[in-house]
Amino acid sequence: MNDVKLAVLGGEGTGKSALTVRFLTKRFIGEYASNFESIYNKHLCLERKQLNLEIYDPCSQTQKAKFSLTSELHWADGFVIVYDISDRSSFAFAKALIYRIREPQTSHCKRAVESAMFLVGNKRDLCHVREVGWEEGQKLALDNRCQFCELSAAEQSLEVEMMFIRIIKDILINFKLKEKRRPSGSKSMAKLINNVFGKRRKSV
Repeated sequence: MNDVKLAVLGGEGTGKSALTVRFLTKRFIGEYASNFESIYNKHLCLERKQLNLEIYDPCSQTQKAKFSLTSELHWADGFVIVYDISDRSSFAFAKALIYRIREPQTSHCKRAVESAMFLVGNKRDLCHVREVGWEEGQKLALDNRCQFCELSAAEQSLEVEMMFIRIIKDILINFKLKEKRRPSGSKSMAKLINNVFGKRRKSV
């Protein structure tokens, strides 16, 4: 069984927990305590594979607060970055999160394959008070190699489910890319070991 680890990140009040619980239970709950973190588990079958999905929903951070993603960058296979289309400051915070994830990787957190990422403009049901245009979200996603969608956790259960399935599929593609790269490395290492130790055996 493959373990898939997904972190759902975004500013306070953007609906991260609502999206996660909507996906897991198909129910919408509008109010959540934002002062504690949760890891949700779900078993699912996708593309004939049994998956153990872990979704990390951290404590909400105020959009003015400094943030560090070191532990999330090490832990997660993919990221859902959420903003509220009726709150421009949440979009700026989402942009900062994306830049942090996509910035040149440091030696202690180097990845063989770039992390899967999905930018989500939540609260589409509040279009009448929209502050962030669809085109802005789409451009941010394209510039940073993310998938993108707008949806409403309150009203669009199917769209929420499809979004999570798409990011999970991206993660599975990354797993395949990593597997393809490992054999070549292991073969070259095996060849090196054989060349070194094989010659020694012959000389004994």
